[in-house]
Amino acid sequence: MEGMVIEMSFWNNKKVLITGHTGFKGSWLTLWLNKLGADVTGFSLENNTDESLFECTNIENDINSNIGDIRDFESLNKVFQETEPEIVFHLAAQSLVIEGYKSPLWTYETNVIGTANILECSRQTQNTTAVVNVTSDKCYENLELKDGYKEDDRLGGFDPYSNSKACAELVASCYQNLYKDNTQHKEIKLTSVRAGNVIGGGDWSKDRLIPDIVRHVYKGNDLSIRNLGAVRPWQHVIEPLFGYMTCAKKLFLGDKIDQAYNFGPNRDGTSSVLDLIEIINNTSDKNIIFEKDRAIFHETNYLHLNNLLAKENIGWEPKWNIQETLSKVLSWYDVYYSGGNIKDFTIKQIEQYEEIGE
Repeated sequence: MEGMVIEMSFWNNKKVLITGHTGFKGSWLTLWLNKLGADVTGFSLENNTDESLFECTNIENDINSNIGDIRDFESLNKVFQETEPEIVFHLAAQSLVIEGYKSPLWTYETNVIGTANILECSRQTQNTTAVVNVTSDKCYENLELKDGYKEDDRLGGFDPYSNSKACAELVASCYQNLYKDNTQHKEIKLTSVRAGNVIGGGDWSKDRLIPDIVRHVYKGNDLSIRNLGAVRPWQHVIEPLFGYMTCAKKLFLGDKIDQAYNFGPNRDGTSSVLDLIEIINNTSDKNIIFEKDRAIFHETNYLHLNNLLAKENIGWEPKWNIQETLSKVLSWYDVYYSGGNIKDFTIKQIEQYEEIGE
């Protein structure tokens, strides 16, 4: 896996701003970059789940954490100007499909206007060199492509969440091109990144499969499944985060990678909801019993990402297959619910990933 080794020294003392640092993916990224010695600032709403990775690992004590709304340009820009980040990871979002149906305006305001605010703050901050804009595998026009969506496939999105992420891609593309080779304005070195269905320890979101399974297995809650045949690109949260970090480093060092990239699993990671449940039942001591529920809203039946461009241009490729990924996820919750030191265990999983290919 040449090119996959993480150079820890690059991140030491780098000034990094992460939006959405209190969320599931943002907390993993914050822990990882803090471990590597980065000077991390976070800007995010407070976490809205009863339990969270951010709280159970006490990340707030290790970074400069700011609670705020990315729709509020003045508050956001104040943090930018005070901290002058060199690298920005934009993860803050309304990230749930069903919530998008219930609150479409809030979804668009957060995911579109919020993204524009991040990019404008980055443009106005002299030291900000690289921006990684995180969108979604659902930003593509929903054509159920079996070969996987490529980065230049048409954007669209059927529902408000998916469509808002496509809109965010267009905003990013505009900022990317508007100030390129323009001596009157600062150019933004920017890439948009699209991951699959990320799973991992520390996710208690509502209306997501793994958190629902966790509540069923560890708390005894009833489990209802909307679409057993829905095929998704499942991957451990660490996988795309490494892709994001690699993009940020390359942008910072001046590599010409300023376009969108898919960071999805290989074909063996793309499986149906039913297949995923059967893997858990067959390879662990968990016994998942569920009821089939009726889907209220439209959801994509088949979703797969073509990750060839990231392999060729970034040197990134998935390391863990679906069985390894699910094993890592379940072991995390085993430690958490048995009262173990979950921060140490989370960092241990990151280190296990870092060691592959060394």
